[in-house]
Parts: sequence; C-alpha cells; structure tokens
Amino acid sequence: MAICSKTSLVLSSLVFFGLGLFAFTESDVKAREKQPNVPSHAETSTAPLYGFRLPDIDGHPVDLKTFKGKVLLIVNTASMCGNTPQYAGLQEMYERYQERGFEILAFPANDFGQQEPGTNEEIKGFCYTKYSISFPLFSKISVVGKEKHPLYQYLTERSPFPGRVTWNFQKYLVDRSGNLIGKYDPGMNPLSPTILSDVEKALAKS
Repeated sequence: MAICSKTSLVLSSLVFFGLGLFAFTESDVKAREKQPNVPSHAETSTAPLYGFRLPDIDGHPVDLKTFKGKVLLIVNTASMCGNTPQYAGLQEMYERYQERGFEILAFPANDFGQQEPGTNEEIKGFCYTKYSISFPLFSKISVVGKEKHPLYQYLTERSPFPGRVTWNFQKYLVDRSGNLIGKYDPGMNPLSPTILSDVEKALAKS
C-alpha cells in the first residue's frame, strides 16, 4: 500500500507540473500574440541604410556600415548624360569636405536614356581618367523598375524622402547616424548653395 501511495503521489506531482507548464506556455504565447511585432533593440539601434552591402566598381563587396559616423551623399550616375559634368562638382565637394568626415557614394545606372551602357571596367576608366574622381564608385545597378536594387527600394519607398528617381544624378544626403536628411533633383549642381549648406550643417553635428 505504501508503494501505491508513493506512486500516486509522484504521478499527481507530474500531472500538476505538466498542467502548470502548459498553462505557462499557453499564457506566454497569448501574451506574445497581443504584443506588436516590434524589432529588438539590436535591430532598431542601427539605421536601415547600414544594412546594405554592394560591390564596388571592382566587384569587391562593401558594407555600407563601414561609413557609419560619416556624412554621405548618395548619387546615381551616368557617363553619357547632360548631367555627367556634375562629376567635377562632386569631386570638388569631396576634396573640400573629405577630411571632415564626408563621403560620396556613386552608383552608375543605365536606367535613363541608356546613358550608362558600358561595363564596370569602362565606367571606371571614364570616371578616373576624365574626372579623376577619388570618392567611392560602385558597380552598376538599377535604381528604378523591377530590377531596382534593395538600396534604392529603401531610398524611394521606405525612407523619409520617398518618391522615384527621376533621372541621372539624383542626390540623397545622409547624416552621421545613417538617417536620410535631404533629397535633391538630378539637375541641381552639387556645388549649389543649398546642398553645400546642408552638407556643412550635417558635418557640424557630432
């Protein structure tokens, strides 16, 4: 009889424990279901821009997080466009502000008027020879349509400045924390007072 009592006691304990575990699990699941789908602190502590990786003009992968802490000007470029001479202005900007933490990220694209038809090697030769650029030049991508790169999906659809890229040399200004703070029309000269003023304000902030 003693053995039966002990056995009954053990079984009762196991059943009680199992029911408690089930109740905890069920209530925990319901509590989670009521909560919104909020990313963890680790996911929200980094700006979305820093999550992208793209190949440079030589095909080497570059994580945009390597530019964290710098002010960025993101530009889609082309070698045979009426705006192509803006390369000279961009290079002048770069030389003027680079030491203060400024970078220009150029993304060649053949989306408008077939004005960037060449290979990455041809684009590199053109930019380095004709304009002697020294800022980062990336491999050719698409900034519109079905082939739009995820970086430009973010810039044009989910950033604080949504709206399609309308032509070559559209510009986006990013602060030191990776936040998009400005957008400029393709025809606006990079040395315009508006852009220079915004860049200087962004650089002045730590």
